[in-house]
Amino acid sequence: MNSEQGERLDLLELLPHRYPFLLIDQVVEVEPAVRVVCIKNVTYNDWYFQGHYPDHPVMPGMLILEAMAQTGGILILSSIPQADGLVAYFTGADQVKFRRPVHPGDQLRIEATMLQSRRSIYRFHAEAFVGDLLAAEADLTVSIR
Repeated sequence: MNSEQGERLDLLELLPHRYPFLLIDQVVEVEPAVRVVCIKNVTYNDWYFQGHYPDHPVMPGMLILEAMAQTGGILILSSIPQADGLVAYFTGADQVKFRRPVHPGDQLRIEATMLQSRRSIYRFHAEAFVGDLLAAEADLTVSIR
């Protein structure tokens, strides 16, 4: 489902995160249980730039990783017919690579693709891009409870 077509996917219904820890601004594309694309607009107003770093603002790598995990949560929870009350818990990260810094004014396009699902454990590959340039990638695991 493309967000421009049909019903708009409400990420606030899928994710329990809220300000200041909701790190996804928009769901752009969803193929339930296959692939999802989300957007994070990085701005000087983001809370973490006050201390990371005031004279050279860079989005912390762990928050990029968290944004990728939240994107995966959307991928998984959007594919479960009755996901009300379910929460995706981030349980692991493998093959994590940070390729380039992310600065205020950048737009992160995060793509997550399902690798494996078994019972309540899901693995997916996520990539975060600024434009066409890869900023970060990882294989992530979440547990649904």
